[in-house]
Amino acid sequence: AIFAEYDLLGDLERGKQLAKRIRTSESSLVVAVGLKAALAAKLEIDHIPILYMMILDPFKHHLTAGNMTGVLLEIPSDRQFKVMRSFLPSLHRIGMLYDPEKTSSKLKEAEIRAPVQDFQVRGFPVMSEKDIPQQLRALLSESEALWLIPDPTVLTDESIRFILESAVAKQVPVIAFSTEFTRLGALLSLSVDYGEVGRETGRLAKRVLNGEPMMTLKPISVQRIHISVNQKTARYLGITIPKEVEHLIDEAY
Repeated sequence: AIFAEYDLLGDLERGKQLAKRIRTSESSLVVAVGLKAALAAKLEIDHIPILYMMILDPFKHHLTAGNMTGVLLEIPSDRQFKVMRSFLPSLHRIGMLYDPEKTSSKLKEAEIRAPVQDFQVRGFPVMSEKDIPQQLRALLSESEALWLIPDPTVLTDESIRFILESAVAKQVPVIAFSTEFTRLGALLSLSVDYGEVGRETGRLAKRVLNGEPMMTLKPISVQRIHISVNQKTARYLGITIPKEVEHLIDEAY
């Protein structure tokens, strides 16, 4: 196989020009790494299979062309709830801060899937950063855990520490989506293993090159979840991680 690598340098217009060059080549497959690369490929390439990777919420950006599929950079909520139940067997009420204009679909999905693991999820809307203190107080008084999701309105450089410190002060564990949050004080984070994203993309590429029709290749999620736990936070909150799941922990702080 012959590989050619093209660097957009963060420029969508440059990406479109590169995609035009690829379109006239004899390429059998395009792997687009990142949102701008995928958008450029979608806009300029319609007859060569395209695999995207390292993109959060590709459906929001309409990466749904007939010649496109890829590896999702998020963990389905039902799988997350299953892990939460294993690590926190007595947990039932989960609160979520969310911007209705950005992540209401995530809340709706969570509300539907949570009861399977005997959870109740309630959303607390945040329209701007100034809403965070009031909504966070309400959440911490009514919920047994705070579940953070990627939401740029809720999570800013200024708000992250405030949210984590407020939750710990109220004895409410935080479940997040990055080891950085665990390091800062979240009890538990469930994140995507980037190495696994690459491996899944490679397996998907092999299927395409072996002739499987693109229409049958739906976007896939990574199989392996990276789990990190803050043991200091667990001790402070009086939470004991069940011994039967300790072997699942990838990083501990």
